[in-house]
Amino acid sequence: MTRGPGIPPGPLGLGLDAGGTETRWALAGAGGDIVAEGRAEGFSATELGGPGAERITALLGELGREVRRAGQPSQVHAGITGLGEGEGVLVEVLAGAMGLPPGAVSLGSDIETAFRHLFEPGQGYMVYAGTGSVAAFLDGEGTLHRAGGRGNLLDDGGGGFWIAREALRRIWRTEDERPGAWRESPLAAELFAMIGGSDWSHSRRAVYGGRRGDVGRLALAVARAAEADPAAREILAAAGEELARLARALIARYGPRPVALSGRAATLHPGIAEAMARGLPPGPPFSVRPCQPHHAAARMALRRALACP
Repeated sequence: MTRGPGIPPGPLGLGLDAGGTETRWALAGAGGDIVAEGRAEGFSATELGGPGAERITALLGELGREVRRAGQPSQVHAGITGLGEGEGVLVEVLAGAMGLPPGAVSLGSDIETAFRHLFEPGQGYMVYAGTGSVAAFLDGEGTLHRAGGRGNLLDDGGGGFWIAREALRRIWRTEDERPGAWRESPLAAELFAMIGGSDWSHSRRAVYGGRRGDVGRLALAVARAAEADPAAREILAAAGEELARLARALIARYGPRPVALSGRAATLHPGIAEAMARGLPPGPPFSVRPCQPHHAAARMALRRALACP
């Protein structure tokens, strides 16, 4: 079995966390230690039924080659956004990419995988803000309860896509009323620099011609503009209020518990967490915590590998 430098002997569990913005992978070895990890383009399982299927197959093929240069996994667990009817196809593609039989590959919700990195079942509520947004509670019996996570067409309030969309909406509504006003807006300047121009055609191509994760990355421009532009600060505060709403929904359903905010969009700017904290009921502890769901997935895969004869 080929192994990269420093990879210990024994079975390896591969964990994947795939979302709209990026895919992260990790290999867990002896004792659950993470011995290798990396990143690739993001994807959603919903793409498998359309023109994105070819891209996903190529992406996972390259990812498999990168993983296997570090070490051959024995088992794979993947937490993937958008899981649904295409699960069987995805298992086949992943198994082929990793040189494994389909039985060595398990799939699960990216939300549950992330939760397990932050809390034990029954302990607390996770609010995750990446490209989209969702709140989750895994109860003591292993049932996953959610609030939000409806996708960018319906909601995903407080996620990166939502932040970018709200910023562009403001900018173009102002342009309707005062053409050229964008030149006075640090927020517009940051966004237009990121998408390559101030003409509507650039915004249209970025929003309607790109992938969901590409739009979500535009939230970085909103965060950069926040110090100089009150409109950007208002949008980031509104994102925090949206995320607080998700947590309140679970608290109302299942009672007070600690709340953890995580995800890349959650840490774009301190104003997001500050606004969320203001929107939560008093009592339960609130924290902002980094989340490495690909590590949790890798350890889940390793446990399966160790349990297999």
